[in-house]
Amino acid sequence: MAAKFFRRALVACAATLAVSGLVAAPASADLQKPSQQWLRDSQAGLFLHWGMRTAPGYTSCSAWEKAITDGGWDPAYWVTEAEKLHASYLVLASFHSRLGYSRAWPSKIPGSCTTKRDFLGELVAAAKTRGLKVILYMTNDAQWHDEGGHEWLDSAGYSKYKGKTVDLDSQDGFGQFSYDNFFEVMKNYPDLGGFWIDNDNAYWESHDLYRQIYQQRPDYLLSNNNEDTPIMDTISNEQKTGMTPSYDYPQATYTAMPRLTEACFKLPDTGSWWYGGSNPPVNKMLNLGRLITNSGSSIKSLMAETAMVNGKFPANQEAFNNFAKTYLDAIWESLGGTEGAGYLYGGMQPGFWNDGAHGVITIKGDTQYVHVLTKPSTSTLKIRDNGYRVRGVTNLRTGAAISFSQGGGSLTLSGLSGWDTYDTVFRVETAGRIGTYDPKTVTLKASASASGHGGQSASDGSYLTYFDNNKTLPVNLDYDLGAAKKVQYLGLNQREDSVSYARSDSEQSARIKAYKVFVSGDGKDWGSAVKSGTLPSHRGVQFVDLSAVTARYVRLQVTSTYAASSDSSRYKRLRIDETWVGSDYATAAG
Repeated sequence: MAAKFFRRALVACAATLAVSGLVAAPASADLQKPSQQWLRDSQAGLFLHWGMRTAPGYTSCSAWEKAITDGGWDPAYWVTEAEKLHASYLVLASFHSRLGYSRAWPSKIPGSCTTKRDFLGELVAAAKTRGLKVILYMTNDAQWHDEGGHEWLDSAGYSKYKGKTVDLDSQDGFGQFSYDNFFEVMKNYPDLGGFWIDNDNAYWESHDLYRQIYQQRPDYLLSNNNEDTPIMDTISNEQKTGMTPSYDYPQATYTAMPRLTEACFKLPDTGSWWYGGSNPPVNKMLNLGRLITNSGSSIKSLMAETAMVNGKFPANQEAFNNFAKTYLDAIWESLGGTEGAGYLYGGMQPGFWNDGAHGVITIKGDTQYVHVLTKPSTSTLKIRDNGYRVRGVTNLRTGAAISFSQGGGSLTLSGLSGWDTYDTVFRVETAGRIGTYDPKTVTLKASASASGHGGQSASDGSYLTYFDNNKTLPVNLDYDLGAAKKVQYLGLNQREDSVSYARSDSEQSARIKAYKVFVSGDGKDWGSAVKSGTLPSHRGVQFVDLSAVTARYVRLQVTSTYAASSDSSRYKRLRIDETWVGSDYATAAG
């Protein structure tokens, strides 16, 4: 309930900022809208690539349609399979540039395959009766018009329909054709959830397509693949790999909360992203790990499966869905209705823990759920508590009480055994957060900042504002506590607008690397650093611990960040959503 209340409050806050002119509307990527709420409350979706090139492959639209019907296609099957994955929406991708641009619905607009049977309408209706949404994939791309040596687009037919010559094989011509299809679909499918759009098309942009969609269908969602187009509701990050551990998909994403973010990945480990006639395996650890770490980062998991022509999934994928239903049912309390902890919604520190352990934390009110995906090499788990007082810990599956202690800023669980193969979940009951100074009582100034993103933005209690160093290093953040007070540590939530590891030469981490901390009684004489060190390039809240001192002024001096000069966008860039001064470490609640 608390997480939902916070989301409603954030919507109201965003609306207030928009009215006051502090946040642009409606194109700001950070604004939340009521129409997004169902997706924000979701954890997962099911992505369906399914078109004319689905094996055995067809060049005749009518032959493809006949094969679907003769095979016994039933939309309820897809809805049921989605429910097994605890998905609350489906994305249908038949109008795909490499699947024959096939429209699985009746259309009066000539130009590519269109079926007489309304598969889309049947799916929308079947999903609605079960409380799920359907989103329609729309491609921007004409370059695959002759994929496989067959011409899939009918320029002559569309030109006759428009009364002018239009080359559908060009980006501009295809932009016109697809533009018309958006409006026809909106007219015919009011219960559709929205559009999942594969990048942008210049014709759409020049004709103000997205604003018109919102005007005609204000309840529709718009999602864009890989490009963070601000006017759209969602940015979907596609099939990221190379992280350590491999399931920690969020390490490769670059979108900061409260932007609505989706991670799109295919469940089969090998094979084509559409059904190519094979039955590849599905890695349980990898895919469950992705779903859980995404939930622990408030990222939605859009899981792609490869439906055959008749709609059924190959045996390995269906078996995974059956397994996922049973497995997730047992721990859904720790995922459904939660947000990722260690970020905008508060909570303990996720990520890399002691002795090789790794996982995430989800939060729902005063309850936090520790998901241990990679177990420690010992029987002890140590997590930075972020000031939360813990009053009890249990194993979610068994209900068994877990021995724990608190001190030095950490929660320690001891005597652990019987680890689950994929995700051991501990329910942690908390009794509030202590030992930090109210940001409203702390004045924060920066030695350099970008316009509109001064130092105080990192100490105002709002994740809708952030500090930006204007690519200036070193940079100082000076805290004024108003009087001499005890200082034990600094906590920082850096802005999650970059990957957290060096994904490539041009996609690196814009996070603090080397730092120094100074204290002062008058804000003028800082003396020697009382602490210097290096922060890890990790997501979520990070901490700088000090030997307890008493001072009115504290300076955090950042001397370097992780991004190299090869990443021109992030080199020397530092952005911080929120930071605070800790006076004391938490102890366990009585």
